[in-house]
Amino acid sequence: MKALLFITGRGMGGDAMNALNIARSLEACGVQCELVLDPNAPGLLFKKYGYTWHKSSIPQAGGSAFTKSKAIKAGFKAVKAVIAGARLIKKTKADIVVGIIGGGAVVGCLAAKLARVPAVGMIDTPLDTKVCTKLNKCIVLPEAQLFKSKVLPANVERSFFPLTPGLTQGDKEKGLAKIKEHIANLKAENPNGEIPNFDENKKTLLFSSGSSLFELTAKGLANFSKVTDDYNLILIGSPLEDSYLDYIDKSKVINLGYIDWIRDLYACTDLAILTDDGVMIQEAMACELPAVALTRVKYGRYHNMESIFPGAVIEADFDELNDKIFYALDNLDKIQEKTSYYNKEVLVAGEKIANIVIGEKK
Repeated sequence: MKALLFITGRGMGGDAMNALNIARSLEACGVQCELVLDPNAPGLLFKKYGYTWHKSSIPQAGGSAFTKSKAIKAGFKAVKAVIAGARLIKKTKADIVVGIIGGGAVVGCLAAKLARVPAVGMIDTPLDTKVCTKLNKCIVLPEAQLFKSKVLPANVERSFFPLTPGLTQGDKEKGLAKIKEHIANLKAENPNGEIPNFDENKKTLLFSSGSSLFELTAKGLANFSKVTDDYNLILIGSPLEDSYLDYIDKSKVINLGYIDWIRDLYACTDLAILTDDGVMIQEAMACELPAVALTRVKYGRYHNMESIFPGAVIEADFDELNDKIFYALDNLDKIQEKTSYYNKEVLVAGEKIANIVIGEKK
């Protein structure tokens, strides 16, 4: 069985990681997977893991932040993209198509309809929800409003995001060693500079907005660092603007930047302060790590992750972030107990998605 995966975006960040994990889950079930990216996508994540891909137009309409005008403009491009996509489906002799979020879902599902091949749409935005649910089987992901509905259409099933294999197998000692190595390198580079300290007797707080550092996360960390010295404060992510790092007190915050050892870092962390995105919050739940979800960090989007993981995720607007962090720290054991309730369901998401896709072909 061959699955053709249409993937939105540049093949570098969140959507690409979702696609990679879906491909891994399908391959574990014996399904041959081929990928489709837009010709302008560098696909760095897939290159890293040895995947090649077909190039075919996959227009974007802004994801969760799409507007009618953006959707109309993308619609004109999508017509050509769908026709090209249908030709590619026939050329590759795919047995089933998986359209993954946003433009990938819309183009993939429409092209599959035109090529008369079964498809499954992974939906997570207003646009892909509106289009794909009218075409074929869909799997709705946590950031979509439809995920929270009590009753779903007959052709739609809920699933959490598929997670990276081995995520929960982090090594605390390796993580601590890497943190200390980072601090040692800072001291070597700047012997007279302000260098943060790491105290293994203190609880460790991780601040992150994903692989990219967004301004509101940097501001939130800066505010918290001013009111207490009782915790190890760690920041990860490559800043979208270098100026965001100006908020950070270099003497108090261990800024690791972009890292590829997140599972070891999770193992060292007592509380994660994340954006209210589905994937990172899910990763925290998989690792049984209590989380505070800072809202509206990314372009004002709001996903209400607290309602999906009640008791395990504490939601915070920017102006109440410090209070919510202290509340979480005061109730850490109780919150951590709740994370174990969601752990199993989150971890089997990839297998669940693969079974749905395979079942649609049968």
